[in-house]
Amino acid sequence: MNFALKTIAASVLLVSAGGAFAQKGETVKIAWLDPLSGLMAAVGTNQLKSWQFLGEEFSKNNPAGVKFEIIGIDNKLSPQETTSALRSAMDQGARYVVQGNGSGPALAIMDALEKHNARNPGKEVVYLNYAAVDPDLTNSKCSYWHFRLDADTSMKMEALTTYMKDEPSVKKVYLINQNYSHGHQVSKYAKEMLKRKRPDVQIVGDDLSPLAQVRDFSPYIAKIKASGADTVITGNWGSDLALLIKAANDAGLNNVNFYTYYGSVTGSPTAMGAGADGRVYMVSYAHANLPGDFSRLVVDYKKKFNDDFYTGAVYHAYTMLSQAFVKAKSTDPVKVAAVLEGMKFKSFNGEVEMRKTDHQLQQGLFISKWEKAGGKYPLDSENTGYTFVPVKYYEPYVASTPTSCQMKRPS
Repeated sequence: MNFALKTIAASVLLVSAGGAFAQKGETVKIAWLDPLSGLMAAVGTNQLKSWQFLGEEFSKNNPAGVKFEIIGIDNKLSPQETTSALRSAMDQGARYVVQGNGSGPALAIMDALEKHNARNPGKEVVYLNYAAVDPDLTNSKCSYWHFRLDADTSMKMEALTTYMKDEPSVKKVYLINQNYSHGHQVSKYAKEMLKRKRPDVQIVGDDLSPLAQVRDFSPYIAKIKASGADTVITGNWGSDLALLIKAANDAGLNNVNFYTYYGSVTGSPTAMGAGADGRVYMVSYAHANLPGDFSRLVVDYKKKFNDDFYTGAVYHAYTMLSQAFVKAKSTDPVKVAAVLEGMKFKSFNGEVEMRKTDHQLQQGLFISKWEKAGGKYPLDSENTGYTFVPVKYYEPYVASTPTSCQMKRPS
């Protein structure tokens, strides 16, 4: 793949050649801790391949001249297993860990690293969170060693409800979410923000389903149908969204629009197919048909794996690390963390900034709609012939939400 890392090159023009290649040839080990078993295994497998694929590409061309090695460990979507996986990763020499599926495992990593880094000076580890979106992780539970690359639940709901505010068809809303912190937060923020922006809207249902356990969502769809809802808001992801959409299609629930967080994630596009044409929306920091490097990446990933690349935060992670290694003139996590704070760069979704106060990436968000691929948006999802077409873009300030983080920085 001829993958031109233009955004990185532009950002380091002022760095001296000596500084830029201070770590040339060094191998940076990154431990990936996410599910490779259970109902969410397909999502984890896709994301591990994404980290490995981009790791190979950035190893060929990054301003620090380093090589990236990805260590993939199955955490079984369990906080307890995640803690064990983290210990294994550190035993293998990883000084950077990445995780995204589930805020419970995310918190387990943060708690473990707070203790480890305090007790083991010189062996500190940094955690890059690419998809765990519970707002508490960058508010009451924020940690200096944690950097979130995705937009959190409240940010996405801010953008989603800003769009829904101007949609007169939205009158009766049903909430269905997974029964863990993220799902609870989606429900909470949907109710709060709709009340503020559209007080006329009725909430006609509010369900929580067990995370990664439900194989038949038809009982939930029956309740949605009986409620008279015209709109569903769901933060479900992986099999919990794919099976929800499948049940809706099977039941002929074709007069209800779904507003989702993770419509492009493995399994959901296939479940939607032609039956969901024009009825599913998604809020996200990316879409498959973004111009330039991102769409070329989507194409090359598809050629190699016959699979979709949708986790754009992986690109952000490698971009930020590569730039930080140059500026810090080191791959030492302590020096790199100090550089990551406040970092700004132009990316596929506009200018982004790692907010120093809470380590939450500030970035533009898209509202996109499930439609037939073609014209300006030719790249489809999971060979369905359909794709998410952007209908609205919001600058970072629109979706930005305040933080209560009281960051404790190491002395």
